Amino acid sequence: MSDPYPARPEREDTRTFLQKVAEFINPGPDSTAELIETLVDAEHNQLIGADSRKMLEGVIRMAEMTAGDVMVPTPRMELVNIEDPYDVMMHGVIDTAHSRFPVFEGERENIIGILMAKDLLKLQRAPDLNIRALLRPAVFVPESKGLNDLLRDFQSNHNHLAIVIDEFGRVAGLITIEDVLEQIVGEIEDEFDLDDDEGDIFGLADRTYRVSGDTLIERVEATFGVTLDSTDPEDDFETIGGLIAHEMGHVPKRGEHHIMSGLDFAVLHTKGGAVKWFKVSPVPQNPA
Repeated sequence: MSDPYPARPEREDTRTFLQKVAEFINPGPDSTAELIETLVDAEHNQLIGADSRKMLEGVIRMAEMTAGDVMVPTPRMELVNIEDPYDVMMHGVIDTAHSRFPVFEGERENIIGILMAKDLLKLQRAPDLNIRALLRPAVFVPESKGLNDLLRDFQSNHNHLAIVIDEFGRVAGLITIEDVLEQIVGEIEDEFDLDDDEGDIFGLADRTYRVSGDTLIERVEATFGVTLDSTDPEDDFETIGGLIAHEMGHVPKRGEHHIMSGLDFAVLHTKGGAVKWFKVSPVPQNPA
């Protein structure tokens, strides 16, 4: 009678003697740094492309990161006040151009739900509809939540935004699925983003200029022939975005304007609470 559970044949080791010696002398990577170095060597040897190497490196680094590392901090969060009139809510949604908004009642710490921008449009057809009925449950995660686990949660529960809380249970910020994916693929560009070789200041057809918020102040001064000094001499800023935000006294929002040194800085686009792009134009001079 044959054995009903025959032993599996051992897999033949096809490595040569020299290969075995080489693997003994140079074992595989045993740390994250060595693994990344191995990927760099693979790129140099043309085993993988540069884009593949960057994505794999992002996956490796992400395994050691938490929600607190990449979240949008509380001061930069765009929130909706449940007590605001409909017109105020709609204006804020249009200005920020986000698709999801945490909603608070009373204090900003009291997050009662998430409002989808598309759901807010339903109030135009049914003004008597209670906006609370449009709110979706808010998902709360600790700052220590690993990005790998968070991405898995985003995929399984179809939520694309989570509120991050600190060890004391206070709101520390928010994080979206885009924030997590950008750790792998790099910054996800939108219609306002440009390639690096296209410059940080460029002219538009209406003789105005689009200026990146990360542009050095010295470059803006040289381009427009002006001097941009802070109202507080003790403050030292490097980028035009940081200077304008300081002068405005709050986190700039899309559509806001600030006039400085004869230039009108209009906020075109913000991301993560920072200005991505300004539209800059000279302030018309009144005739004498």
